[in-house]
Amino acid sequence: MSLPPGFLDELRSRASLARVAGRKVTWDPRKSNQGKGDLWAPCPFHQEKSASFHVDDRKGFYYCFGCHAKGDALSFVQQTENVGFMEAVEILAREVGMAMPERDPRAQQKADRRSELAEVMEQAVQFFRLQLKTGAAAEARAYLGRRELDAKAIERWEIGFAPDGWQGLWDHLRGKGVAEDLILGAGLAKPSTKGKKPYDVFRNRIMFPIRDLRGRCIAFGGRAMDPKDSAKYLNSPETELFDKGRSLFNHAPAREAAGKGAPLIVAEGYMDVIALDAGGFHAAVAPLGTAITEEQLQLMWRISPEPVIALDGDTAGLRAAMRLIDLALPLLEAGQSLRFVILPEGQDPDDLIRKSGAPAMQALLDAAIPMVKLLWQRETEGRVFDSPERKAALDKALREKIKLIRDPSIRGHYGEEIKALRQELFSPRRERGAWSPRGPKGAPAAPLSSTRSSPLVISDDAAQVRLREAVVLATLIVTPEVIHTYEAEIERLECSDPDHHRLRGLILRHADAGPEGLRAGIVAEIGPGPLENLFSLGHVAIAPGVRRPGDAEVAHMTLSEELAKLHAQRGLEAEIDEAVEDLHHLADEALTWRLSQAAEARNRAIRSEQQERTDYDTGANGARISRDERDAFEALLQRIGHATPKK
Repeated sequence: MSLPPGFLDELRSRASLARVAGRKVTWDPRKSNQGKGDLWAPCPFHQEKSASFHVDDRKGFYYCFGCHAKGDALSFVQQTENVGFMEAVEILAREVGMAMPERDPRAQQKADRRSELAEVMEQAVQFFRLQLKTGAAAEARAYLGRRELDAKAIERWEIGFAPDGWQGLWDHLRGKGVAEDLILGAGLAKPSTKGKKPYDVFRNRIMFPIRDLRGRCIAFGGRAMDPKDSAKYLNSPETELFDKGRSLFNHAPAREAAGKGAPLIVAEGYMDVIALDAGGFHAAVAPLGTAITEEQLQLMWRISPEPVIALDGDTAGLRAAMRLIDLALPLLEAGQSLRFVILPEGQDPDDLIRKSGAPAMQALLDAAIPMVKLLWQRETEGRVFDSPERKAALDKALREKIKLIRDPSIRGHYGEEIKALRQELFSPRRERGAWSPRGPKGAPAAPLSSTRSSPLVISDDAAQVRLREAVVLATLIVTPEVIHTYEAEIERLECSDPDHHRLRGLILRHADAGPEGLRAGIVAEIGPGPLENLFSLGHVAIAPGVRRPGDAEVAHMTLSEELAKLHAQRGLEAEIDEAVEDLHHLADEALTWRLSQAAEARNRAIRSEQQERTDYDTGANGARISRDERDAFEALLQRIGHATPKK
């Protein structure tokens, strides 16, 4: 099977040799410098104890100074997995998410077409460069002069100009014999909807060629000269050559410069990259008019393990930084992260370097902040945390973000850093004389009477949960017409008793069979034992919903109350489980407050039952009767009886 031109180059650029080899060797921490992609380990190809196997991850090559084995990621997979070349290609392609070329005779035709499209793009580059020298481009040249781009810079970046006409490039390429489908396929023209000739995509714009790692022009970016144009910057549409989300402006030169030790800087636009390069920062790239994608982020990490994201200090720049944090968190690995430079408001790298020079930019790069601190800034800036509720909300937001990190070691370090930042923000010092839950001289305060009598204290929580589950199930069995009303809650009911779990499933399955049919269906599948055990429980026998079979109103009352109590108990248990994890990272008074709120919700649900028993009686029909209202009614009847004259 033949591979199309450029496929292997793209595969090698995406596949990290350090990651591939890291599955087979253990890096020597004393000799290795993971930040620079300089890694050493005992050789996997011969028996040794010293670390003579060297990987240069930036260049993508390995060499053993003992057995002299050498190669790239493909040859490493071949030798360590004992597979052929094409199988090694398939293994790496799957790992980096690249689709293998189709195994059909048309594969070569497609490769040939991409080569033809690349040739058409090169002709367009030359056309635009020539147009920049014409009288029609006078204003474009003046603009470039105001941006301090001299002839050398224009030549270096191959900047051109698209004339203000509908078919300038189209007529030029057709005159050179280029087929119409190639011009359209390269994204240089669009078909007319009015039956006329296709028209140029770029008109009256300064043109910046976008090249891939092989140096081929795959697309253009055009800067509008008309201030009224709806799009200030316009990129080529996606084509067989150009995938916007997988491409970077200045990719190949930046990778070469980063390999020599230059920091990788990610800017927002073409002019920023050009200004950074002119200022001596040659490892600069930019996404192509959209938010940074996961694929672009992986490309950046292949160039440098810790790119510096340089964003404008305006609202849009900050929003872009915050979006990138959410994208990057799940992808973090040891030695692989991001740092951020937020420029002064109203300035971009181009403005800063032209006004203040390269040293000002270098000072910002030296002070670049790690991603964890920008995450903290996002969640805390402009907010006041003067109550446990607000602190708990902050804890929750940070906890959800930290959970996105897949690497457990990095997740732990993020938790420790956040904990340190929280301690700095929320000083644990208390003012003298402040309220304390402890009594005089630190003695515990006396418990409230309601606390001493709470079922949370005097009985076992697990037993209570099983009893409440039993009441719910028994009520549903004796009054099955209410099952559909509570179907969703029943499905979510996490029964702690195995028999209860089986009964719950059978109740839902036979819900439409009526009381007798429901019982018969249950007995037929699991026998009479579970039903007999259920209804023999004293707490179940006295429950209103069970004592009044077929009474939908009483059943609704019973189910609402018992399900609410179960929900409160489950909520407390979940809060405790979560708190156990938080104790390692984010433990403070906000955590205590959360637990107290969950416990209070559970106690309120239980106290409501005790209060109902105190304040209400159950009538002959199973309905609740307020004792106060009953006594008042009886007193009224007595007064009426005394006031009625005797005949």
